[in-house]
Amino acid sequence: MRTRWNSAMQLLCAALLLAGCTEADWGTDQHGRPVAAAQLDGRWLVINYWAEWCGPCRKEVPELNRLASELAAQPVRVLGVNFDGLQGEELRKATAALGIAYTNLASDPAARLGLTSSQVLPVTWLVDPQGRVREQLAGEQTAAGLQGKLAALRAQP
Repeated sequence: MRTRWNSAMQLLCAALLLAGCTEADWGTDQHGRPVAAAQLDGRWLVINYWAEWCGPCRKEVPELNRLASELAAQPVRVLGVNFDGLQGEELRKATAALGIAYTNLASDPAARLGLTSSQVLPVTWLVDPQGRVREQLAGEQTAAGLQGKLAALRAQP
């Protein structure tokens, strides 16, 4: 009896640990690859909401690609989120059509991070390594402008 109980408890603990790991992960990217919490936690996040039909979003993509490339060696990650909730092959095709090179999350992180819905696109959120929203930027952004904002926020205590 005790052996069965021990085995059941071990299975329950393993299931709880695995469930906890899954909850901590961020879902998948535009290619269907998992985005593990270890890839994003403890880093500054630049989260950009975009849509295919949004002209300023399209103009902003090269700037975000540049930012992601320039900050690749730093603890900063640029992430995209499709405003229309595209998933799977639709999301992959849309990011490819727009030339988006940075990671796009298939699952909206709004609830996880406490982001409020925006009536304007594009909208970019700056989130610190502790997961606190530090700034919401409405409208088209530039790589230089975002680097300046991040530098200013990082310099604050």
